[in-house]
Amino acid sequence: MSEESFESVRLRAEQGDAEAQYNLGAMYDNGQGVPLDDKEAVRWYRLAADQGDADAQYNLGLMYEYGLGVPLDYEKAVRWWRLAADQGDAVAQNALGYMYRNGLGVRKNDKEAVRWYRLAADQGDAVAQNALGYMYRNGRGVRKNDKEAVRWWRLAADQGDADAQFDLGLSYDNGEGVPQDYIQAHMWYNLSASNRTGDERDIAVSNHDRVAEKMPPEDISEAQRLASEWKPKGSGNP
Repeated sequence: MSEESFESVRLRAEQGDAEAQYNLGAMYDNGQGVPLDDKEAVRWYRLAADQGDADAQYNLGLMYEYGLGVPLDYEKAVRWWRLAADQGDAVAQNALGYMYRNGLGVRKNDKEAVRWYRLAADQGDAVAQNALGYMYRNGRGVRKNDKEAVRWWRLAADQGDADAQFDLGLSYDNGEGVPQDYIQAHMWYNLSASNRTGDERDIAVSNHDRVAEKMPPEDISEAQRLASEWKPKGSGNP
């Protein structure tokens, strides 16, 4: 971003424009057009957040979650995320689900985690959809339901979420929530591996190869064709 545009944003921010304050915070947060400065990012995010800007509230929560520009404080992260989540911000809703699921900044509460995950998932948030699938598969905060787990994983997997693609592959591999289908398992493991790195990729590749050993050549060819023709399906609203 040019120096002129930065000065223009700063001028509007100093005049109290919440959107400009958020944008200025993001510029300092990412070192975009200015040196990276977490404390300045926090200062501008807070000014926007205090005016009710949901994006600023979410980002300010992140700063507290990771201790960037402020002391690490999960409770304050939760407080800011709740303000954004109450405005319908799906990313903040998902973040709250994670905090309740893991007992960070709040007392651990799986039912509350499910509630926030569902709000985000219903808006098409793939990360929340994947997490909701996990909650159903493991009976956390809801009655265990493999079919419901698969339904949420499919919505996330169709958007390209690598973790959901892996879990969907595992479901077809083991016949949990769906009929056992090695072609589908092979395809989803393949897609997951292509979107993962490091140890997670290695696990997906290992599962992919293990399933391939059980399949005739024509089924492997079909699974490969399906993977090559696969395209993401958008927001994944249920």
